[in-house]
Order: sequence, then C-alpha cells, then structure tokens
Amino acid sequence: MSDLLTSQLEKEAPPAVRAGVSAIVRPMWAVAAVALLAGGVLYARRGQIAPEAAPEIAATSAEAVAATAARVDRGVGDLDADAPQRTRALTPAQRLRERFEHSDDLYAYAQELGAAVRAGEPESTWMLSRVLDYCAGYAAAPADYGRDTQAIAGMNLRTSEAMVAARNRVGQRCARFTPADDLSYATIQRTRIRAAKAGSLPAEASLLGMDEPLQNDEAYVRDLVDRVRNSLDPEAFFAISPKMGIASSGRRNFYGPIAGTQFSELAWQLAACRLGLDCSPNSVLMTTYCANGGICSQDPNQDFSSFVFDAAVPRQGTEVMNDMVNGLVGGTRITK
Repeated sequence: MSDLLTSQLEKEAPPAVRAGVSAIVRPMWAVAAVALLAGGVLYARRGQIAPEAAPEIAATSAEAVAATAARVDRGVGDLDADAPQRTRALTPAQRLRERFEHSDDLYAYAQELGAAVRAGEPESTWMLSRVLDYCAGYAAAPADYGRDTQAIAGMNLRTSEAMVAARNRVGQRCARFTPADDLSYATIQRTRIRAAKAGSLPAEASLLGMDEPLQNDEAYVRDLVDRVRNSLDPEAFFAISPKMGIASSGRRNFYGPIAGTQFSELAWQLAACRLGLDCSPNSVLMTTYCANGGICSQDPNQDFSSFVFDAAVPRQGTEVMNDMVNGLVGGTRITK
C-alpha cells in the first residue's frame, strides 16, 4: 500500500529550496518545441500510463487519501493555523491555494488535505489534484528525473541553467513522493472528476481542458465556459485556458470570441493573473513552464505577465492582447 499519507515522521522532510530562473528565449513557442524534442529523447525509454491502463484504485487517488487521512495528526484547520500571517485576510480556498504555492514539502501538504478530501470538500480535492499533477513527472521515476536534469545541464542550451533550477525546485518540493504513490494521469483525472462533482468549478474547467468534460453535450460545454467567465475565478480561468487556444480553432461561435489561437490561450492565462492567480517569478506557473517546457525567463524577477509580453507577444500585438484580457475580465459574458 502507498505511504502517501503516513506520518511525516516516517520520512525526512526535504530542505527548502527556492530556485530562480536565468535564461531567456524568443519566441516562447520555439523553445517549447526544442525542449519537448529534448524531452522526447530523455523520456523515450519510459512510456506514459494511459488512463485505461491505470489500476482501478490508485494508491494516491482521492479514495486512498480519504482512507488513510485518519492517520494524519493535523487537518486543514491546523494547516490554516500554520499559514503565514499575511494570509489571514484570505478566504479558506485562497489560503489553500497560497499553501500550495509556497509549501516546500508538498507531500506533507497532501497529507494535511486528507481529512477534507475524505469529507468531499471540493476545494481541497481540487488542490490535491494540483499537487498530484505538479509532482507526477518527478514521482514516476525520481532517479531518472535527477539524471535527466543532469543531462539537460550538460546540453549547455540557453535555457539549461534556468530549466535545471526549476526542475530542482520541483524535485525538492516533491521529494517524498515515490512511484508507489501512483501519481498517474488516471489518478489525477479521477481526483478532478471527484472534485468537479463535489462542486469545484476549476476542476470542472480542467476536465474540459483535458478533453474529458463531465458531460459531452454542446449545451453543457457552452454553459461551462459562461460559468467560468462569470465566476472571475483565476484558477478556473487558467484551468480552462488549454481548451480556449488552438484546441478550439474554427469554433469561436461555440467557445466565444476569445478562443481558437495560441494568443487566446495566453489571454485566458493573463486574465487569470489579473484576477489573482500567483504569477510571480517563483510561482508554480513560472516553475512549471520552465521545468516542463524549457520556457524560462532570463530575468529571475520577471513575472508571467511581463514575460509573455516580453517574449511571446509582438509589439504591435500588445494592444490587441490587452483588449482580449479586458474583454475576459470586464464583466458578465455569454457565448449563446
């Protein structure tokens, strides 16, 4: 049985590491292609786990979290008690999101979510799915992850230094996860389905972004897009953004006017930043882009919004992009 939720005393907590990023690329998408090509070489020997191939009850599924949460001495309430003083004015959901952004031990954070996940609390279940997603690449094969990081360092690409720093940060934060925890695609998907059915709009939006919506009929999808836009929830905006990019090309009448291009996907992400998503230099967003795709900023103090306009949006497109973002956050919208 997985030891995902065993006592924190059973494993030594990893030291805190906050790595910066220090390489730039123009354009972002070109570097992503290079990084993905390099990733294909590095990861070719390891196949992906298809959803249908995963075990029915994964060790780190929401069910396993609930079953073992009783062994955890501290719950979400205690998690909030330990939160930094600056989070006191935040809502409970915002405090959970803050802890995900700033925790140096995501294994312990997942433990602390256990009681609430067992009770079916939607925000905690959604945040658990984010932990599983963030740590999946490392947890699948920690030793291989480390060797691949060393290989990237040896490539001496312009992005190598920053990418290594970002991957090291992921490795430090996820250090106590192991392959036995089964942070597979199927586990993530099941956890998000559970969160969505419990009422999490970001989880529902993410399932659409994964091409696995709760319902397949067009009326449901249009309604979901409208609910996300009207919610002004930054997590929901970002979660749905992959579906609002190239994936919806040719279907603007269905998904709305800000859909169908790589820039519309960025517009949804920038709107999420404006609405309160942590898009700071060391945020999960910036770390993930750099660690997984080689999309890294040369300036370690540059946030996501500044980086997008610096590296991805041509100067003559700045006004258009700002108009798209303003259109998304400017009030109630419907696609019908």
